[in-house]
Amino acid sequence: MRLTTLAENEIIMTLIALALLLASAYLFGTLLEKIRGPRVVGEILGGMIIGGSCLFILAPQLSESIFFAYPEEGKVLNIFYQLGLIFLMFLSGYNTDIKVDKSNAKTISLVFTGATVLPMLGSIPFFSFFREYFIGSINNEFSYRLVFAIGVAITSIPVISKIFFDMGIMNTKFSNTVLTVSTFQDLCLWVLLNVATKVASAGEIQWWEMAVICIVTIGIFIAIALISRFIKQIKTEWKPNTFYTLSFILLLLVCGLLYWAGINIMYSAFVVGYLIKAVFGTEETTKTRMHYLENIAFSFFIPVYFALVGIQLNVIHDFSVTRFLMFFGIAFGLEFIGTWLLLLPSKLTMNTRLNFAITMNARGGPGIVLATVAYSYNIISLEFFTVLILTTMLSSMIAGYWLRLQQKRDANQFSEMR
Repeated sequence: MRLTTLAENEIIMTLIALALLLASAYLFGTLLEKIRGPRVVGEILGGMIIGGSCLFILAPQLSESIFFAYPEEGKVLNIFYQLGLIFLMFLSGYNTDIKVDKSNAKTISLVFTGATVLPMLGSIPFFSFFREYFIGSINNEFSYRLVFAIGVAITSIPVISKIFFDMGIMNTKFSNTVLTVSTFQDLCLWVLLNVATKVASAGEIQWWEMAVICIVTIGIFIAIALISRFIKQIKTEWKPNTFYTLSFILLLLVCGLLYWAGINIMYSAFVVGYLIKAVFGTEETTKTRMHYLENIAFSFFIPVYFALVGIQLNVIHDFSVTRFLMFFGIAFGLEFIGTWLLLLPSKLTMNTRLNFAITMNARGGPGIVLATVAYSYNIISLEFFTVLILTTMLSSMIAGYWLRLQQKRDANQFSEMR
Protein backbone atom coordinates (compact mmCIF):
# COMPACT_ATOMS: atom_id res chain seq x y z
CA MET A 1 0.00 0.00 0.00
CA ARG A 2 1.33 3.42 -0.95
CA LEU A 3 -0.12 6.65 0.45
CA THR A 4 -0.72 9.66 -1.75
CA THR A 5 1.33 12.63 -0.59
CA LEU A 6 1.66 16.30 -1.35
CA ALA A 7 4.35 17.62 -3.66
CA GLU A 8 7.41 19.02 -1.92
CA ASN A 9 6.56 22.64 -2.77
CA GLU A 10 3.01 22.09 -1.45
CA ILE A 11 4.39 20.80 1.85
CA ILE A 12 6.71 23.82 2.09
CA MET A 13 3.84 26.26 1.48
CA THR A 14 1.74 24.51 4.12
CA LEU A 15 4.56 24.87 6.65
CA ILE A 16 4.96 28.56 5.76
CA ALA A 17 1.21 29.12 6.14
CA LEU A 18 1.23 27.44 9.57
CA ALA A 19 4.25 29.47 10.63
CA LEU A 20 2.55 32.74 9.64
CA LEU A 21 -0.67 31.75 11.40
CA LEU A 22 1.22 30.85 14.57
CA ALA A 23 3.43 33.96 14.46
CA SER A 24 0.48 36.31 13.97
CA ALA A 25 -1.54 34.58 16.71
CA TYR A 26 1.42 34.78 19.09
CA LEU A 27 2.20 38.46 18.40
CA PHE A 28 -1.34 39.73 18.76
CA GLY A 29 -2.12 37.34 21.62
CA THR A 30 0.88 38.69 23.51
CA LEU A 31 -0.17 42.25 22.68
CA LEU A 32 -3.64 41.68 24.13
CA GLU A 33 -2.15 40.17 27.27
CA LYS A 34 0.05 43.28 27.66
CA ILE A 35 -3.08 45.42 27.82
CA ARG A 36 -4.75 42.86 30.14
CA GLY A 37 -7.09 41.49 27.49
CA PRO A 38 -7.88 37.79 26.83
CA ARG A 39 -5.15 36.14 24.78
CA VAL A 40 -7.71 34.31 22.66
CA VAL A 41 -9.01 37.66 21.37
CA GLY A 42 -5.54 38.58 20.17
CA GLU A 43 -5.06 35.19 18.50
CA ILE A 44 -8.27 35.63 16.53
CA LEU A 45 -7.24 39.20 15.69
CA GLY A 46 -3.93 37.84 14.41
CA GLY A 47 -5.83 35.59 12.02
CA MET A 48 -7.97 38.51 10.88
CA ILE A 49 -4.87 40.58 10.04
CA ILE A 50 -3.45 37.97 7.68
CA GLY A 51 -6.87 36.86 6.44
CA GLY A 52 -10.07 38.08 4.83
CA SER A 53 -10.28 41.29 6.84
CA CYS A 54 -6.86 42.72 5.95
CA LEU A 55 -4.12 40.97 3.94
CA PHE A 56 -6.54 39.30 1.52
CA ILE A 57 -8.00 42.71 0.73
CA LEU A 58 -4.74 44.69 0.59
CA ALA A 59 -2.63 42.05 -1.17
CA PRO A 60 -4.92 39.32 -2.53
CA GLN A 61 -2.23 37.72 -4.73
CA LEU A 62 0.19 37.43 -1.81
CA SER A 63 -2.52 35.97 0.41
CA GLU A 64 -3.59 33.45 -2.21
CA SER A 65 0.01 32.40 -2.87
CA ILE A 66 0.35 31.48 0.83
CA PHE A 67 -3.04 30.13 1.88
CA PHE A 68 -4.35 28.95 -1.51
CA ALA A 69 -1.06 27.77 -2.99
CA TYR A 70 -2.64 24.50 -4.18
CA PRO A 71 -6.25 23.24 -4.36
CA GLU A 72 -6.09 20.99 -1.28
CA GLU A 73 -4.34 23.45 1.06
CA GLY A 74 -7.58 24.48 2.73
CA LYS A 75 -8.33 20.85 3.58
CA VAL A 76 -4.81 20.31 4.93
CA LEU A 77 -5.06 23.40 7.16
CA ASN A 78 -8.49 22.23 8.27
CA ILE A 79 -6.85 19.16 9.82
CA PHE A 80 -4.87 21.46 12.14
CA TYR A 81 -8.07 23.46 12.72
CA GLN A 82 -9.90 20.31 13.85
CA LEU A 83 -6.97 19.16 16.00
CA GLY A 84 -6.93 22.55 17.73
CA LEU A 85 -10.66 22.25 18.43
CA ILE A 86 -10.26 18.69 19.70
CA PHE A 87 -7.41 19.59 22.07
CA LEU A 88 -9.26 22.70 23.30
CA MET A 89 -12.36 20.69 24.18
CA PHE A 90 -10.31 17.78 25.57
CA LEU A 91 -8.48 20.10 27.97
CA SER A 92 -11.73 21.91 28.82
CA GLY A 93 -13.24 18.55 29.74
CA TYR A 94 -10.30 17.71 31.97
CA ASN A 95 -10.51 21.08 33.72
CA THR A 96 -14.26 20.84 34.27
CA ASP A 97 -15.14 20.43 37.93
CA ILE A 98 -18.77 20.00 39.01
CA LYS A 99 -19.11 20.89 42.67
CA VAL A 100 -22.09 22.43 44.40
CA ASP A 101 -21.46 24.05 47.76
CA LYS A 102 -24.58 23.88 49.92
CA SER A 103 -23.84 27.33 51.27
CA ASN A 104 -24.33 28.93 47.84
CA ALA A 105 -26.58 26.37 46.11
CA LYS A 106 -29.38 28.95 45.96
CA THR A 107 -27.12 31.53 44.31
CA ILE A 108 -25.89 28.93 41.81
CA SER A 109 -29.44 28.00 40.81
CA LEU A 110 -30.48 31.65 40.49
CA VAL A 111 -27.47 32.60 38.38
CA PHE A 112 -27.86 29.50 36.19
CA THR A 113 -31.53 30.22 35.50
CA GLY A 114 -30.93 33.93 34.98
CA ALA A 115 -27.90 33.48 32.72
CA THR A 116 -29.15 30.49 30.72
CA VAL A 117 -32.89 29.90 30.69
CA LEU A 118 -34.14 33.49 30.64
CA PRO A 119 -31.76 34.72 27.88
CA MET A 120 -32.64 31.76 25.65
CA LEU A 121 -36.35 32.40 26.13
CA GLY A 122 -35.80 36.12 25.64
CA SER A 123 -34.07 35.53 22.30
CA ILE A 124 -37.15 33.89 20.72
CA PRO A 125 -38.75 37.15 19.43
CA PHE A 126 -35.53 38.02 17.56
CA PHE A 127 -35.17 34.80 15.53
CA SER A 128 -37.18 36.06 12.56
CA PHE A 129 -35.71 39.56 12.61
CA PHE A 130 -32.17 38.31 11.84
CA ARG A 131 -33.15 35.19 9.90
CA GLU A 132 -32.60 36.53 6.37
CA TYR A 133 -28.96 37.40 7.13
CA PHE A 134 -27.99 34.84 9.76
CA ILE A 135 -29.41 31.50 8.59
CA GLY A 136 -27.01 29.11 6.82
CA SER A 137 -27.12 27.61 3.36
CA ILE A 138 -28.94 24.41 4.46
CA ASN A 139 -31.83 26.66 5.54
CA ASN A 140 -32.65 24.57 8.62
CA GLU A 141 -34.92 26.70 10.78
CA PHE A 142 -34.76 24.55 13.93
CA SER A 143 -30.96 24.36 14.04
CA TYR A 144 -30.58 28.07 13.28
CA ARG A 145 -32.92 29.05 16.11
CA LEU A 146 -31.19 26.73 18.54
CA VAL A 147 -27.74 28.13 17.69
CA PHE A 148 -29.10 31.69 17.98
CA ALA A 149 -30.45 30.96 21.48
CA ILE A 150 -27.22 29.25 22.55
CA GLY A 151 -25.17 32.18 21.25
CA VAL A 152 -27.11 34.53 23.48
CA ALA A 153 -26.62 32.46 26.65
CA ILE A 154 -23.19 30.81 26.43
CA THR A 155 -20.39 31.59 28.92
CA SER A 156 -16.66 30.78 28.78
CA ILE A 157 -14.98 28.72 31.50
CA PRO A 158 -11.41 29.08 30.10
CA VAL A 159 -11.49 32.88 29.66
CA ILE A 160 -13.11 33.48 33.05
CA SER A 161 -10.66 31.08 34.75
CA LYS A 162 -7.71 32.91 33.17
CA ILE A 163 -9.08 36.26 34.37
CA PHE A 164 -9.59 34.88 37.89
CA PHE A 165 -6.05 33.45 37.95
CA ASP A 166 -4.53 36.72 36.73
CA MET A 167 -6.46 38.69 39.35
CA GLY A 168 -5.58 36.25 42.13
CA ILE A 169 -9.23 35.58 43.02
CA MET A 170 -9.44 31.91 42.01
CA ASN A 171 -11.13 29.73 44.69
CA THR A 172 -13.02 32.66 46.16
CA LYS A 173 -16.78 32.37 46.74
CA PHE A 174 -17.46 34.48 43.66
CA SER A 175 -15.15 32.54 41.31
CA ASN A 176 -16.36 29.14 42.54
CA THR A 177 -19.98 30.15 41.98
CA VAL A 178 -19.31 31.51 38.48
CA LEU A 179 -17.31 28.45 37.39
CA THR A 180 -19.86 25.99 38.78
CA VAL A 181 -22.70 27.77 36.98
CA SER A 182 -20.64 27.95 33.77
CA THR A 183 -19.92 24.23 33.94
CA PHE A 184 -23.60 23.28 34.25
CA GLN A 185 -24.46 25.83 31.58
CA ASP A 186 -21.87 24.57 29.10
CA LEU A 187 -22.93 20.95 29.60
CA CYS A 188 -26.53 21.86 28.80
CA LEU A 189 -25.62 24.01 25.82
CA TRP A 190 -23.22 21.39 24.37
CA VAL A 191 -26.15 18.94 24.46
CA LEU A 192 -28.31 21.46 22.59
CA LEU A 193 -25.58 22.17 20.04
CA ASN A 194 -25.20 18.45 19.49
CA VAL A 195 -28.93 18.27 18.79
CA ALA A 196 -28.67 21.22 16.38
CA THR A 197 -25.86 19.60 14.37
CA LYS A 198 -27.69 16.28 14.23
CA VAL A 199 -30.85 17.94 12.93
CA ALA A 200 -28.75 19.88 10.41
CA SER A 201 -27.16 16.66 9.17
CA ALA A 202 -30.45 14.77 8.95
CA GLY A 203 -32.28 17.66 7.31
CA GLU A 204 -35.40 17.10 9.38
CA ILE A 205 -36.52 16.85 12.98
CA GLN A 206 -37.07 13.36 14.33
CA TRP A 207 -38.24 14.10 17.85
CA TRP A 208 -37.72 10.54 19.09
CA GLU A 209 -34.18 10.65 17.71
CA MET A 210 -33.53 13.99 19.41
CA ALA A 211 -34.75 12.54 22.69
CA VAL A 212 -32.39 9.58 22.28
CA ILE A 213 -29.44 11.91 21.55
CA CYS A 214 -30.18 14.01 24.64
CA ILE A 215 -30.50 10.92 26.83
CA VAL A 216 -27.31 9.38 25.41
CA THR A 217 -25.38 12.64 25.69
CA ILE A 218 -26.35 13.16 29.32
CA GLY A 219 -26.06 9.44 30.07
CA ILE A 220 -22.43 9.50 28.97
CA PHE A 221 -21.52 11.29 32.20
CA ILE A 222 -23.26 8.61 34.27
CA ALA A 223 -21.36 5.97 32.31
CA ILE A 224 -18.12 7.84 32.95
CA ALA A 225 -18.73 7.70 36.71
CA LEU A 226 -19.27 3.92 36.55
CA ILE A 227 -16.36 3.29 34.19
CA SER A 228 -13.97 5.42 36.22
CA ARG A 229 -14.72 3.45 39.40
CA PHE A 230 -13.92 0.18 37.63
CA ILE A 231 -10.72 1.48 36.00
CA LYS A 232 -9.51 2.99 39.27
CA GLN A 233 -9.57 -0.49 40.83
CA ILE A 234 -7.24 -1.91 38.16
CA LYS A 235 -5.22 1.25 37.52
CA THR A 236 -1.47 0.93 37.73
CA GLU A 237 1.34 3.42 37.51
CA TRP A 238 1.71 4.18 33.82
CA LYS A 239 4.80 5.65 32.25
CA PRO A 240 4.35 9.10 30.67
CA ASN A 241 4.55 7.68 27.13
CA THR A 242 1.92 5.06 27.95
CA PHE A 243 -0.34 7.65 29.57
CA TYR A 244 -0.19 10.00 26.57
CA THR A 245 -0.50 7.23 23.98
CA LEU A 246 -3.54 5.66 25.61
CA SER A 247 -5.11 9.09 26.13
CA PHE A 248 -4.68 9.97 22.45
CA ILE A 249 -5.97 6.57 21.31
CA LEU A 250 -9.02 7.02 23.53
CA LEU A 251 -9.51 10.61 22.33
CA LEU A 252 -9.39 9.80 18.62
CA LEU A 253 -11.28 6.51 18.92
CA VAL A 254 -14.12 7.95 20.99
CA CYS A 255 -14.44 10.94 18.62
CA GLY A 256 -14.81 8.49 15.74
CA LEU A 257 -17.18 6.05 17.44
CA LEU A 258 -19.46 8.67 19.00
CA TYR A 259 -19.72 10.44 15.64
CA TRP A 260 -21.53 7.38 14.29
CA ALA A 261 -23.84 7.57 17.30
CA GLY A 262 -24.78 11.15 16.41
CA ILE A 263 -22.38 12.89 18.82
CA ASN A 264 -20.17 15.55 17.22
CA ILE A 265 -16.38 15.70 17.58
CA MET A 266 -16.41 18.74 19.85
CA TYR A 267 -18.57 17.09 22.52
CA SER A 268 -16.75 13.76 22.20
CA ALA A 269 -13.39 15.42 22.93
CA PHE A 270 -14.91 17.17 25.94
CA VAL A 271 -16.22 13.83 27.24
CA VAL A 272 -12.82 12.12 26.93
CA GLY A 273 -11.14 14.97 28.84
CA TYR A 274 -13.73 14.61 31.59
CA LEU A 275 -13.19 10.83 31.61
CA ILE A 276 -9.42 11.24 32.05
CA LYS A 277 -10.06 13.44 35.07
CA ALA A 278 -12.65 11.01 36.48
CA VAL A 279 -10.20 8.10 36.20
CA PHE A 280 -6.91 9.75 37.22
CA GLY A 281 -8.28 12.63 39.29
CA THR A 282 -6.10 15.63 40.03
CA GLU A 283 -3.20 13.84 41.66
CA GLU A 284 0.12 15.58 41.18
CA THR A 285 1.48 13.18 38.56
CA THR A 286 -1.59 13.53 36.34
CA LYS A 287 -1.75 17.31 36.78
CA THR A 288 1.90 17.59 35.76
CA ARG A 289 1.39 15.48 32.66
CA MET A 290 -1.71 17.39 31.64
CA HIS A 291 0.16 20.64 32.25
CA TYR A 292 2.83 19.56 29.77
CA LEU A 293 0.12 18.70 27.25
CA GLU A 294 -1.54 22.07 27.79
CA ASN A 295 1.77 23.82 27.12
CA ILE A 296 2.11 22.06 23.77
CA ALA A 297 -1.55 22.46 22.77
CA PHE A 298 -1.72 26.14 23.75
CA SER A 299 1.62 26.82 22.04
CA PHE A 300 0.70 25.37 18.66
CA PHE A 301 -2.60 23.62 17.94
CA ILE A 302 -4.99 25.95 19.77
CA PRO A 303 -3.42 29.28 18.59
CA VAL A 304 -3.48 27.93 15.02
CA TYR A 305 -7.16 27.03 15.51
CA PHE A 306 -8.03 30.51 16.74
CA ALA A 307 -5.97 32.12 13.96
CA LEU A 308 -7.82 30.00 11.39
CA VAL A 309 -11.07 31.20 12.94
CA GLY A 310 -9.90 34.80 12.48
CA ILE A 311 -8.65 34.26 8.93
CA GLN A 312 -12.17 33.39 7.79
CA LEU A 313 -13.68 36.61 9.12
CA ASN A 314 -14.43 39.37 6.66
CA VAL A 315 -15.59 42.52 8.40
CA ILE A 316 -15.43 44.50 5.15
CA HIS A 317 -17.84 42.67 2.84
CA ASP A 318 -19.71 39.87 4.65
CA PHE A 319 -20.60 42.01 7.62
CA SER A 320 -23.01 44.65 8.84
CA VAL A 321 -21.90 46.86 11.74
CA THR A 322 -25.51 47.72 12.50
CA ARG A 323 -26.66 44.10 12.77
CA PHE A 324 -23.59 43.23 14.83
CA LEU A 325 -24.29 46.02 17.32
CA MET A 326 -27.95 45.03 17.49
CA PHE A 327 -27.16 41.37 18.14
CA PHE A 328 -24.46 42.24 20.65
CA GLY A 329 -26.86 44.55 22.50
CA ILE A 330 -29.54 41.86 22.55
CA ALA A 331 -27.19 39.07 23.65
CA PHE A 332 -25.39 41.11 26.29
CA GLY A 333 -28.60 42.73 27.49
CA LEU A 334 -30.61 39.51 27.83
CA GLU A 335 -27.90 37.73 29.81
CA PHE A 336 -27.30 40.81 31.96
CA ILE A 337 -30.99 41.43 32.68
CA GLY A 338 -31.76 37.73 33.26
CA THR A 339 -28.95 37.34 35.79
CA TRP A 340 -29.71 40.66 37.46
CA LEU A 341 -33.45 39.94 37.82
CA LEU A 342 -33.02 36.46 39.26
CA LEU A 343 -30.54 37.74 41.87
CA LEU A 344 -32.85 40.51 43.11
CA PRO A 345 -34.48 38.26 45.80
CA SER A 346 -31.01 37.33 47.10
CA LYS A 347 -29.20 39.24 49.84
CA LEU A 348 -26.31 40.14 47.53
CA THR A 349 -25.27 43.76 47.13
CA MET A 350 -25.81 45.68 43.90
CA ASN A 351 -22.08 45.46 43.06
CA THR A 352 -22.06 41.66 43.39
CA ARG A 353 -25.18 41.35 41.22
CA LEU A 354 -23.49 43.56 38.63
CA ASN A 355 -20.35 41.40 38.76
CA PHE A 356 -22.37 38.25 38.09
CA ALA A 357 -24.41 39.85 35.31
CA ILE A 358 -21.33 41.09 33.44
CA THR A 359 -19.06 38.10 34.12
CA MET A 360 -21.62 35.60 32.80
CA ASN A 361 -21.50 37.53 29.52
CA ALA A 362 -17.90 36.47 28.80
CA ARG A 363 -18.38 34.04 25.91
CA GLY A 364 -14.72 33.25 25.13
CA GLY A 365 -13.70 29.82 23.82
CA PRO A 366 -17.16 28.16 24.00
CA GLY A 367 -18.64 31.04 22.00
CA ILE A 368 -15.98 30.52 19.34
CA VAL A 369 -16.54 26.74 19.31
CA LEU A 370 -20.27 27.35 18.91
CA ALA A 371 -19.67 29.65 15.93
CA THR A 372 -17.14 27.39 14.19
CA VAL A 373 -19.15 24.19 14.66
CA ALA A 374 -22.42 25.80 13.54
CA TYR A 375 -20.71 27.38 10.52
CA SER A 376 -19.02 24.10 9.53
CA TYR A 377 -22.46 22.45 9.43
CA ASN A 378 -23.83 25.40 7.36
CA ILE A 379 -26.38 26.10 10.09
CA ILE A 380 -25.42 29.79 10.13
CA SER A 381 -24.19 32.21 7.47
CA LEU A 382 -20.73 33.73 7.23
CA GLU A 383 -22.15 37.00 8.57
CA PHE A 384 -23.60 35.35 11.68
CA PHE A 385 -20.34 33.45 12.14
CA THR A 386 -18.50 36.79 12.11
CA VAL A 387 -21.05 38.38 14.43
CA LEU A 388 -20.77 35.53 16.96
CA ILE A 389 -16.96 35.71 16.96
CA LEU A 390 -16.90 39.50 17.41
CA THR A 391 -19.58 39.26 20.12
CA THR A 392 -17.40 36.71 21.88
CA MET A 393 -14.32 38.92 21.65
CA LEU A 394 -16.04 42.09 22.85
CA SER A 395 -18.02 40.47 25.69
CA SER A 396 -14.86 38.76 27.00
CA MET A 397 -12.95 42.06 26.95
CA ILE A 398 -15.74 43.86 28.82
CA ALA A 399 -15.93 41.17 31.52
CA GLY A 400 -12.15 41.19 32.06
CA TYR A 401 -11.81 44.95 32.35
CA TRP A 402 -14.92 45.27 34.53
CA LEU A 403 -13.69 42.71 37.08
CA ARG A 404 -10.27 44.35 37.30
CA LEU A 405 -11.93 47.73 37.85
CA GLN A 406 -14.04 46.26 40.65
CA GLN A 407 -10.96 44.70 42.24
CA LYS A 408 -9.30 48.12 42.40
CA ARG A 409 -12.34 49.52 44.17
CA ASP A 410 -12.69 46.69 46.70
CA ALA A 411 -10.28 43.75 46.66
CA ASN A 412 -12.29 41.80 49.27
CA GLN A 413 -15.67 41.79 47.55
CA PHE A 414 -14.98 38.55 45.64
CA SER A 415 -13.97 36.49 48.67
CA GLU A 416 -16.73 37.82 50.91
CA MET A 417 -19.36 38.00 48.11
CA ARG A 418 -21.54 40.35 50.04
